[in-house]
Amino acid sequence: MSKELIGKPVETLAPLIEKKEISPVELTEAILDHIEKTEGTINAFMEVYREEALENAKKAEEEIANGTYRSMYHGIPMAIKDNVYFKDKVSTMSSKIHKDFVSNHDATVITKLREAGVVFTGKLSMHEYAWGITNNNPHYGAVKNPWNYEKIPGGSSGGSGAAVAVGSTVASLGTDTAGSIRIPSSACGIVGLKQTHGLVSKYGVYPLAWTLDHVGPMTQTVKDAAGLLQIIAGYDKNDPTSVKVPEENYLAQVTGDVKGLVIGINEDYFFHEVDDEIETLVRGAIETLVDQGATTKEVKIPMLKYAEWAELVTSLSEASAIHHSDMLTRPDDFGHDIRMLFELGELPSAVDYLQAQQVRRQLKHEFTKAFDEVDIMIMPTLPVLPNDIGDDWADLNGKKVDLIDNIIRFTGPGNLTGLPGLSVPCGFSKGLPVGLQIMGPAFGEAAILNAGYAFEKTNPMGGKKPALLK
Repeated sequence: MSKELIGKPVETLAPLIEKKEISPVELTEAILDHIEKTEGTINAFMEVYREEALENAKKAEEEIANGTYRSMYHGIPMAIKDNVYFKDKVSTMSSKIHKDFVSNHDATVITKLREAGVVFTGKLSMHEYAWGITNNNPHYGAVKNPWNYEKIPGGSSGGSGAAVAVGSTVASLGTDTAGSIRIPSSACGIVGLKQTHGLVSKYGVYPLAWTLDHVGPMTQTVKDAAGLLQIIAGYDKNDPTSVKVPEENYLAQVTGDVKGLVIGINEDYFFHEVDDEIETLVRGAIETLVDQGATTKEVKIPMLKYAEWAELVTSLSEASAIHHSDMLTRPDDFGHDIRMLFELGELPSAVDYLQAQQVRRQLKHEFTKAFDEVDIMIMPTLPVLPNDIGDDWADLNGKKVDLIDNIIRFTGPGNLTGLPGLSVPCGFSKGLPVGLQIMGPAFGEAAILNAGYAFEKTNPMGGKKPALLK
């Protein structure tokens, strides 16, 4: 029975746990054993908390047996990205400089997950300091894509993406500054949600760029993401960017009914310079929603042509400010790739940064106007497929193009505007997963989750699983 539990989503496992048909201990043991089976190939974990996880699973089992069932995630084993703090445990940020850093407090999202009854199984690898999209880490080794071990899993939450895809965690949390939840979710064939900026607290999460950072779910299904968001969302006085908004029941709003939904399509930016097979899959996905009663409308967002520049200036400047002292005193302890980025981040002037914020303000205004006309927008998550580990180039319809510039093109605007974005698996190209991205208005998570669920029900992945899950 325990082997049959691997690769099952929370929405399947939770009712079985609640009805006591399976136990959290049984599930946690199965997951921990699967980590041992897969880790030599995938390299997703920084640390595994085996003994502690089994103790907490036993506690969850006793609580449920005594009639206390806390949430959909009660008794669910989860590993978390290694820039999210656990009290009295090492959080390395997958770096050399912080390899022994121990936090004296839990991140707010961890506190909320503990209260929901989650069983923590360990910490997951990431691109060093979350400043990259390959997860090819110079200190701890590359994380492998479960669908093709020669390919990147995406980043910076590559450990989370790979671990969810291969079944070594049931779900996870990632962080997203230019796409770091949605990129690995697309590359690994899972669901990734970057919610509206301020909806989920970032307190106790090591920053990359203060005004762009988000924390969000990485899961197997849309309902799993909705349930996880329901737990971690909410105002937090410890996070100065946290926003007070009414609580929502996201799960209850995931019905799959998209009749009358108006889907915005931006041809000029989000369907420009896209891999042909990716474009075909995404346009086909839009048609499946139209078949279910949605309609489409083209929208214009002229400031998108400046979005990449504004996002780059903002992220480079803010990230370099955070690491400025270490760059002065111990630059050789950074990986070569991120050290170069921190050096570049010293170059933009105050004028550059402030001009980028003006672009940002205008871009938010144009998106707001667009969402007056449409309910959601749909585009590819990535314009290119995951490339080979160690390669700085991606293939775009036979042309070699810069990997970083291209892979964040369609995700970066969501961070710059703070608008929510959901990546949902959309099928396969050349044996690799393709992601469909759904964006919505501020605090429009329910709408994008519902549209994602409507598409997910069409079974775009055809039941395919990575080899290590078979």
